[in-house]
Amino acid sequence: LTEAQVKLLVAWKPGRNFHRRRLHLLALVLLDTGCRITEALTLRVGDVDMDNLLVTLDGKGRKQRIVPFSFFLRKSLHRYISDHGLKSDGLLFATRQGTGMRRMTALRGIKGLCAQLGFAPPGRTLHAFRHTFAVNYLRRGGSVFHLQKVLGHSSLEMTRRYANLVTADLQAMHERVSLLSK
Repeated sequence: LTEAQVKLLVAWKPGRNFHRRRLHLLALVLLDTGCRITEALTLRVGDVDMDNLLVTLDGKGRKQRIVPFSFFLRKSLHRYISDHGLKSDGLLFATRQGTGMRRMTALRGIKGLCAQLGFAPPGRTLHAFRHTFAVNYLRRGGSVFHLQKVLGHSSLEMTRRYANLVTADLQAMHERVSLLSK
């Protein structure tokens, strides 16, 4: 996702509609934590630590990890949870009946939202959010070692796949770290 597309997704106003609000929150969670779609869809309200801005994710191989999130996401989470009276043991992205939101429902919703906002959904749409998180984490000065921990990768090789930065990124970083630059 481009920076402009991310801004459109974040700024989108879903109104009071439950499904649209849930979709918006899902997009924000994916963009802010870099979690996998299955990790987001199985997230329970009690896994979100609002005081410390941390979320506990159940990753691949049933490995848990703790990932930070932004104050902006905290406000959205708090508003959504309180407006819908969600309980600590309930799924964050549940249906009105309390069952889990399906992956295809999420995919269809995100693709529709991209179209509504005026851009084509990226290939591997749901995974593109994770890739966008990873690339921007590095672009903004995050360490590849920290990124490995946040993404839940057991090897740095797996994280490296996300680190394909464009030449402009490399030039900007070099300008910041070069001994010859002012």
